[in-house]
Amino acid sequence: MRLLTWRRFLDLLSVNARPAQITIPLAYSLEQNKPMSSYQNRRGRRYMRGGGRRNFGSSTGAGGDGDGDKGGEIDHARGYGPPPGLKGRDIGMWYAQRGRQRKRQQELIERPTVQMDMHRVEHIEKLLHDVQTEKDRKTRPQKSMSIIPPAEDDITFSYYGRSLEKNDRVDEDLKDALAEKKLRNQRYKKMMQFREKLPAFKKKQDLLDLIESSQVVVISGETGCGKTTQVAQFILDDYIEKGKGSMCRVVCTQPRRISAVSVAERVAEERGETVGSGMSVGYQIRLDCKLPRNQASILYCTTGILLKWLQGDPLLNGLSHVILDEVHEQNIICDFLIIILRDLLPLRPDMKLILMSATVNAEQFSSYYGNCPMETIPGFTFPVTEYWVEDVLEFTKYRPAPKPERFKKKHWRFIRGKRKREEELKMEQEYEANFNEYLQSIEGSYSPEVLEKIQNMDDEEIDYDLVVEVIRYIAINKEEGAILVFVPGWTDISKINDKLLRQTMFKSGPFIIIPLHSLMPTVNQRQIFQTPPAGTRKIIIATNIAETSITIEDVVHVVNTGKVKESNYDVKNNICTLKPEWISKAAAKQRRGRSGRVKPGFCYHLFTQLRAHMMADYQLPEMLRTPLEEVCLQIRLLKLGHIEEFLSKAMNPPPVQTIITAKYSLKQLNALDDEENLTPLGYHLAKLPVEPRIGKMILFAAMFCCLDPVLTIAASLSFKDPFIIPLGKEKEADAKRKLLSRNDQSDHMMLSYTFQGWEDAKQQGQRSQQNYCWDYFLSSNTLKMLDNMKTQFCEYLCNIGFVSNTQSKQAAANTNSDNVKLIKAVVCAGLYPNVAKIETQMSRKKAFSRGPRLSTQQDGRVNLHPKSVNCDQQLDGKWLIYHQKIRSNGIYLHDSSVIEPYPLLFFGGDITMGKDDTQDVIRVDDWIVFKASPTIATLVKKLRIELDELLESKITSPGITQWCHDNKEGKIMNAIVDLLTMEEDHDRQSTGFRGQSSTNYRGHSSHHKKWGGY
Repeated sequence: MRLLTWRRFLDLLSVNARPAQITIPLAYSLEQNKPMSSYQNRRGRRYMRGGGRRNFGSSTGAGGDGDGDKGGEIDHARGYGPPPGLKGRDIGMWYAQRGRQRKRQQELIERPTVQMDMHRVEHIEKLLHDVQTEKDRKTRPQKSMSIIPPAEDDITFSYYGRSLEKNDRVDEDLKDALAEKKLRNQRYKKMMQFREKLPAFKKKQDLLDLIESSQVVVISGETGCGKTTQVAQFILDDYIEKGKGSMCRVVCTQPRRISAVSVAERVAEERGETVGSGMSVGYQIRLDCKLPRNQASILYCTTGILLKWLQGDPLLNGLSHVILDEVHEQNIICDFLIIILRDLLPLRPDMKLILMSATVNAEQFSSYYGNCPMETIPGFTFPVTEYWVEDVLEFTKYRPAPKPERFKKKHWRFIRGKRKREEELKMEQEYEANFNEYLQSIEGSYSPEVLEKIQNMDDEEIDYDLVVEVIRYIAINKEEGAILVFVPGWTDISKINDKLLRQTMFKSGPFIIIPLHSLMPTVNQRQIFQTPPAGTRKIIIATNIAETSITIEDVVHVVNTGKVKESNYDVKNNICTLKPEWISKAAAKQRRGRSGRVKPGFCYHLFTQLRAHMMADYQLPEMLRTPLEEVCLQIRLLKLGHIEEFLSKAMNPPPVQTIITAKYSLKQLNALDDEENLTPLGYHLAKLPVEPRIGKMILFAAMFCCLDPVLTIAASLSFKDPFIIPLGKEKEADAKRKLLSRNDQSDHMMLSYTFQGWEDAKQQGQRSQQNYCWDYFLSSNTLKMLDNMKTQFCEYLCNIGFVSNTQSKQAAANTNSDNVKLIKAVVCAGLYPNVAKIETQMSRKKAFSRGPRLSTQQDGRVNLHPKSVNCDQQLDGKWLIYHQKIRSNGIYLHDSSVIEPYPLLFFGGDITMGKDDTQDVIRVDDWIVFKASPTIATLVKKLRIELDELLESKITSPGITQWCHDNKEGKIMNAIVDLLTMEEDHDRQSTGFRGQSSTNYRGHSSHHKKWGGY
């Protein structure tokens, strides 16, 4: 709405109209010469909707004394109101159209400008002329698309490169050593007494006979039966006792790091050994390993390690047995391995494959492997009494809040303002259809009050007060033993913890409350295994990490909310969603089995028996609900055939559209060509242990010599950031993040600054490091893991020739590591096309309190995640780059950085030039638009072509960047860096943006001028 200025007011007086008929917008008060109150403004807007004006000083109201139409004509002639004659809805439409026009005009005015001073223009023109002359002077070679392999393969350990070879002398030594251990090793003999009590041990000979006679065996076993620790030992001991131990090497995969390590340590203890150190049992997870001896050994590892093994040993000639554990989880790497191994088995008839799980769908896996034999091991747990929400309401007397009108809505597809997945919608409709019949079936078992509560409660949402009430009931009325509460995510953990601590009983009583989440440091996670002092009850609030990965021996009571936070992939909109979903029957069985380990247990399900009956048998396989870019790269790297054909062989083939989307994304990234062959860039991205976009970021960091800070960012984005979530101090932790960001409006730079601060503190001593982590809510274990990951990335870059050694801080690779704008540009090179537009921000304080308005090309309106340092901030640009976008109750960008025009122009999509109204513009992928004169736009486009050719050449033939000015590479790279880092104060002044911080990587002012004379 345009405000009335005194100049306009006097202008109106000069027209033939009386003061009583002058239309004055209500957003301004002439008497006080200041904006009206919000109440007055609201009244004004109502008048505007009703007719667009109000006549002051008239006794006839809005119609005045009959000359109102003339006043309307004057208003319309001067552009202040709608044309006369419009009524009702037409007036609203007129104002809506005017609003769109003004928004469009404002967008044109605020559009960023791509600028260069004359000195740069002349320099780039000369540079392009020299480059073209050089091309004309010699025949241009054909671009080589051959892949240059690393100087040294990823698999450097002799353990992986060694094939199985029979060695009679080793066999005799192994046989004698095992016999001696059984006879004299007291530690071994004591552990054997425990092992013999396990149900799996009673099935030992049956299992060995089955494995001997069949190439593939499916084993399902109840929780606590000992299958994970015993089966591999049965195989190893059997081979040693038969005098062929040198031909035995067993690999057992685990879905999680914590389980691979803990199981290996347990098995080593049972064998009277230490883990690794050349003994019979070892483990390997990412960036951490304790390898066993080369022959007659067992290796516990994550599924990703076995996939890496296949890159160096495609036929797995170094293995005699492969055990895939917890296959029921069907994570994407496990399903990928299942396809590969099925194709591999005919080529390795001597290799055995064992599939194991606590709740395996044995028939499905058996059918997939040609109806292979199956074996079931009974569980080793005490009886567990189950209660349902009906029972819980009966004995706690708790009254839940009434459910909202959700079930009465007619428009099911738009519940809560967002489109629901079809299967979710179908399940809700089916539940409602069966609900009344279910109530009638339990009438005789429960009181009328409970039936009324069941009918009125909303089981779709977790009732935190009910959870607390159940915990309180157990603590007061039930026998000793730890309480394990299953919830979907950290928010739920935090809410329940807060509610417990508000009660004096839990705040000051004999209770230990421990949160268990994947974001918790490993050191903190170990608290859950410790038995508390007598008279103290342990309460563990956990996510599904406690279902299969770990076993807590002293748990007696399990509280099951029935929800899990599950990721899904919306292929139509190319977006991941993360929200609570109902668990499967298999998961419910696993949760129930967590109790009753040491004595009879109890499980409290906070959902109805009808809901339990309607749950899916198993969770949807991850391959059906996740992007497939990394899988596609691995298929081509391992030369497994065409992508679509290979994935069609999966036990649950992913949708064709998901595969098409993944291939399109990889081609856009220039990782695949049109024939699905790996490009040189694609080869490097497939070898790096990160998702493709992060891998591209790493390669560009090496080429632009800003290695160390970008490796920090890449490690954090691919693993997790080093921040821990302190219960009750979330706001304080968010403030620390913003402090660490140094006002650079970048979550990515904040990660780099955080890590660099930790390194500085570490140099000052252990106490300084601990204080730094304590003050900023950081996990030192995670920071050490990120440090190791940086070394791993650097080793690969060194092997292929991008850097000279394996140190991330090597001087030659960090000449530009103080250049914040260049670092952001390299991050942009990796993350593009993950770009969001910062919409025009109104100058009202409320607009700032809500944070910036953002949109993406695919999704429309999006929001910044509350943990982002850019949330609730006024941003200084028009574009953001981001890595993670997730839909929960809205679409959130979890991390972001404000980015300027040149990074998008040089590292974005296709560039086109043209006009937009009267403006000369340059576009990136037809939706990112900047003002630019034809001269500058042409120079940028030509320079982009030269840069693309240079980078492709460097990817194909890696080498350390030459920055000297006497060669083409140095000239182009210096020109690009100069344009990426030059100040754009004039552009910000024209658009009303504040100047961006020029704080560099070390925290000092940075004004890089790569050319002499600038």
